This record gives sequence, C-alpha cells and structure tokens, in this order.
Amino acid sequence: MKTTNRFWVITLMILIAALSRILPHPYNFTPLVAMALFSGATFDKKWMAYIMPLFAYLLSDIVISLMGSRGFYGISQFFVYGGMLLVTALGTTLRQPKALRVLGYSLTGSAIFWIISNFGVWIASGIPGSIEHEPGLTLGMTYLRALPFYNQFSNQLFLGAFGGDLFYSAVLFGLYALAQKSLPSLRYSKA
Repeated sequence: MKTTNRFWVITLMILIAALSRILPHPYNFTPLVAMALFSGATFDKKWMAYIMPLFAYLLSDIVISLMGSRGFYGISQFFVYGGMLLVTALGTTLRQPKALRVLGYSLTGSAIFWIISNFGVWIASGIPGSIEHEPGLTLGMTYLRALPFYNQFSNQLFLGAFGGDLFYSAVLFGLYALAQKSLPSLRYSKA
C-alpha cells in the first residue's frame, strides 16, 4: 500500500509538471530536465523512472498539438526525448536529494540536455524536408547559435531552459520533501 501511494504521488507530480507546458510561460521555461531528474531519483522501478517522464512529455506534446500549436516539431525531437533518457539516468544516481545536490544535478542535467538536443538540431539540419533543414550548417555553428551570447533569441532559449530546469527541480523535489514530512507512506527512499 505504501509503495502504491508513493507511485501515484510521484506520477501525479510528473504529469502536472508536464501539463504546465500549456500554461503561459517564458520561452523554453519547461519542466523537462526536472521531470527526468525527479523521476530517476524517486522511482524504485527503473523502467518506470524512464517511461513516466517520456509518457508525460509525450502527453503534453499531444495536448499542445491539439490546442493548435506545434507540439511535434521534427526530427530533432527524438534527441529531446533521448536527452530526457540521459537525464533520467543521471537522476538515478541522486541518492539523497538535498538542495545543493539537486542544484548541481539540475545544472548538469541542463548541460547534458543542451548538448544532446542541439546535436539533434545539427543532425536534422542536413535532412531535406525537415523543419530544421539548413544545408551546410556545421556542428560548431549549431552550438555557437545555442550559446547565450550569440543573439537575443539564443539568450531566451538558454536562460529559459536553465531557469525552468532550476525552478521545476526546486518545485518537484521541494514539494516531495514537504509531502514526505506529512505523509508517512512517502518516507521510504524510493517508490
């Protein structure tokens, strides 16, 4: 029974975080890295730790598409989901989620995701017909464009991503820590 309660609390928190993408927010200010870290750190069943954030993010992409926006945007999206898997793997190594450790893991997860997702943009840039298609784009130029000092748009992408990762990590891990204090069934190390 205790594991069941923990499973549903963790699952609900991840789903709510994913669906927060449909609310107005600064550009690229999303819960992606936080959901993956939180899932990896809290689920005992490793297969569930990997499946849940992917499912939640896919669900939010579907909702965004149904609302008339671009929830699915091209080949590089596979790298977004791949980046989530790597950040989830990082989360599985987060043994005791104290504030400073969550901060460090969140920044590391952001960096991993940035490298993987921008690599996907570069891969997709060479595929005719893809949204990201830009013949001759080099990998170095792809990463240069993604740096915060390249232009204002890149600055918004970069700061929004890191800001969202830090904010949502604080919210997910913080709320879960508070819930563990008041609900004894959540106090075990993993679900």
